[in-house]
Order: sequence, then structure tokens, then C-alpha cells
Amino acid sequence: MLGNLYNTDVLSLASTLENGRLDAPDGTARKVSKLCGSEVELDVAMDGERVSDAAIRIEACALGQASAALLLERIRGATLAELVEARDGLRAMLKQDTDAPTGRFDRLALLDVVRAYPARHQSVMLAWNAAVSAIEAARGSGG
Repeated sequence: MLGNLYNTDVLSLASTLENGRLDAPDGTARKVSKLCGSEVELDVAMDGERVSDAAIRIEACALGQASAALLLERIRGATLAELVEARDGLRAMLKQDTDAPTGRFDRLALLDVVRAYPARHQSVMLAWNAAVSAIEAARGSGG
């Protein structure tokens, strides 16, 4: 059954993720899953209300890495509202059996297979929670 969870799409996405830092981030957030020990630290640079750049450092399973890769694919140009909507839509897809988010982050549908594995939900959510917190930190600092 775990073979369906760690499918080709998930493994392919996870393999694209590169750890990095921004030289001068406007906001940074770190999130840790107490359930599985996954860790994410995410930097954002802002141009007004939109993300102009992002970088991530992550220690997580392939699912957490795939989720982070999906975030980084489309975070540039996104607003806080779009990221909150995507994060909340991902959570609802996993926990409330709703449809996958649409729009900018529609590829989150690839993580639909995770809904049957509640123990993996936290790892999948980490990067999204970190992104929202990093933008909130940037806004709080006037960035």
C-alpha cells in the first residue's frame, strides 16, 4: 500500500528539491513536525505584497519534500492570500476529503494519495505552514 503513496510523481518531485538560503530574506520561518521529526526552514523575499524569491532547507520524507517542491514551483509571484488559500485547501483535501486546490497551486492534486495516511499529513503541511509564517514575518518587519 505504501507503494501507491511513494509513487513516481512524488519521488520525481522530491528529487527536484534543492536546499538553499536567500542572502537577505525579508522573512524566515522554521517548522518542525513533532509527529515525524521533519524540519523545514523557509526564506522569502518580497516585492510589495508578492513573493519575489524563496529558498528552503528541509529534512523530511519524500512526501514532505514533494510538497515543498510543489510550493517552490509556483511561490514566486504569489500573495499571502493565495498561499493561505492553498495551504487551507491542501489541509481540507487531506483531512476533509475535499477536492484539491485549484489555480496557481493546482498541482497539489498529486498529493491526493496522502489523504489515506493521516500520520503523513504533518510532513506534507510543513512547507506550506512555513511559507505563510515567513510571509507574515516579512510583513511584520515592514518587508
